[in-house]
Amino acid sequence: MPTPFRHTEPLPPKAATGRVAEVYAQAARDFGIPEPAPFVVLSSAPALVAPAWALMRESLIAGPGGRTGKEVAAFGVSQANKCRFCVDAHTMLLHATGDHALAERLARGQEPADEQHARVLDWARRTRVPGAAREPYPFPHEEAPGYLGTALAFHFINRVMSALVTENLLPADAQRLRPVRSLAGRSLSRTVRRPAVPGAALSLLDAPGPGPAWAAGTPVGPAYAALSTTATMGAGLLDADDQALVRATLRDWDGSHPPLARGPFPDRRERPGARLALLAALAPGGITDADVAAWRRPEHTDHCLVHLVAYGAFAAVDRIEGALSTSVTPPTTQETS
Repeated sequence: MPTPFRHTEPLPPKAATGRVAEVYAQAARDFGIPEPAPFVVLSSAPALVAPAWALMRESLIAGPGGRTGKEVAAFGVSQANKCRFCVDAHTMLLHATGDHALAERLARGQEPADEQHARVLDWARRTRVPGAAREPYPFPHEEAPGYLGTALAFHFINRVMSALVTENLLPADAQRLRPVRSLAGRSLSRTVRRPAVPGAALSLLDAPGPGPAWAAGTPVGPAYAALSTTATMGAGLLDADDQALVRATLRDWDGSHPPLARGPFPDRRERPGARLALLAALAPGGITDADVAAWRRPEHTDHCLVHLVAYGAFAAVDRIEGALSTSVTPPTTQETS
């Protein structure tokens, strides 16, 4: 039976145990979707599932700032990264917020009618270019952890999805039809509009650090720190020279979409691991079966491939976050419980 997954075969969610099962349960309650594809595809590397979920939940769902505005930000980031799956998903989720006109304007390729939403969308698109989306932000300073966390969560999720999941959100691409995406969004409206308690995902994490200064005093910080720690574990799949190449390439990256033929990607026959990591960072949709086959060895399971993709994806996130955070003043500390 065909699946939406590329290059890996994650276990069915019904087989999940431990923290992965707990993530699915939280997602069903707080996201309205019991088996979200971004976390199912990560489940071949279970250590990644809870941190990725925690960053999305604590920023987009429970973080400071209105849900509609943060959905616009997630849409803009996904659009900048050319992740069609996520663009369609956030169009549907905007229907769930109740702003049907906004959802359909974005689906038609138009700008929001509301000036504030238009500014957020423009900012979110510019976050792909390191240093291009610094302060002043188009949202109140106290909402920065919610908006920045949302943007960075989807810079990671977009890359994982483009690398390892097909573009079709619904079977037969049904979400391209307005009545279908509207109805799907309305089915999630009760969950999306229900307030979520901040910090609930932190119990799924193993002693995370406090995280970056821009998220100080909020659950977004520990969630970001946990994802940083687990995603960078994939560096161990590369030798020192390949790790250095990834770092150097990301340091020089200007936010563009490099062409596969002339971009900074080494030959798969010579440095297949570095090629996969850099594709995950800069052109995840360009990962092919041939790229994966060139890297695969008997010891390279789906677990390893997901970790390597996550490492590359987070290398790009880290580059973006570093450029964003250099001008951010930490928000006023607030309780996280």
